[in-house]
Amino acid sequence: MAAAGGAEPGGGGGGAGLALALVEGGAGRAARVGDPGDLVALARQVQQAGDFVRANACNRLTVIAEQIRYLQEQARKVLEEANRDADLHHVACNFVKKPGNVYYLYRRDSGQRYFSLLSPKEWGTSPHEFLGAYKLQHDMSWTPFEDIERRDSEINILDKLLSRQAVLPLCTEPNFQGLTK
Repeated sequence: MAAAGGAEPGGGGGGAGLALALVEGGAGRAARVGDPGDLVALARQVQQAGDFVRANACNRLTVIAEQIRYLQEQARKVLEEANRDADLHHVACNFVKKPGNVYYLYRRDSGQRYFSLLSPKEWGTSPHEFLGAYKLQHDMSWTPFEDIERRDSEINILDKLLSRQAVLPLCTEPNFQGLTK
């Protein structure tokens, strides 16, 4: 039988070799007595858990840092395009520019830049240096000639998305199925 107020050593619990005993303290509280090897294993487990938590946090912060770099690059591109668009809106032009049309940028010998409706092919022999062609978009931004096809394709996809807005299924992930055809 157990001593008064205690339990038999190794008594019944077994398990991982942890012996439980009630030890009377000054306030009559029970204390846990166990194998010192278990404390080392517990400390090792706590340390390992801490290492895993730290590694997980570092991995997640690395992903966020990559997203920040990506967003910074996107912001840089937006600012470059805004500066280009503002610059092109200040180029000399003797006609009213209408969205949806392509305009051809030239530079006179004096350095003055101007827009023309005529492409270099239509000029035959251009009297001035050809700098590039740009399409004026409906949002009054400019798209370089080499990007017009890609940009028009993106705009068409977005137009389809907006026209089908009411019939899109509720979804937690992006779904562009059927919009690219």
